[in-house]
Amino acid sequence: QVQLIESGGGLVQAGGSLRLSCVASGGTFSSYDMGWFRQAPGKERVLVGTINISGTGSYYTDSVKGRITISRDTSKNQFTLQLTSATPEDTAVYYCAPTNSYDYYDVREYGSWGQGTQVTVSS
Repeated sequence: QVQLIESGGGLVQAGGSLRLSCVASGGTFSSYDMGWFRQAPGKERVLVGTINISGTGSYYTDSVKGRITISRDTSKNQFTLQLTSATPEDTAVYYCAPTNSYDYYDVREYGSWGQGTQVTVSS
């Protein structure tokens, strides 16, 4: 069974940067667009951004636009999220997941959720 494993979370100072990785284990998601989501305490899981199958197209939500880069290395089954100028509002558990849908914002269109990785931004 294919699993997604997120890593790279931790404590970040406000204004700092973070780099998260998502690795597919036991298989590949090379035929899927990939999304990064985050879930803050007591809030719903929300989209942060996506990257298409070829890795040539990305979509970022307004909350992170200008501060985020999502990339993928198909040969390594790895997806990466880089975020700069972090703020306490970026504190959340971050998840990656695959989708075949163009409805990027709907969490129900994604499958194979991993355990996530906690990011805490201190002020």
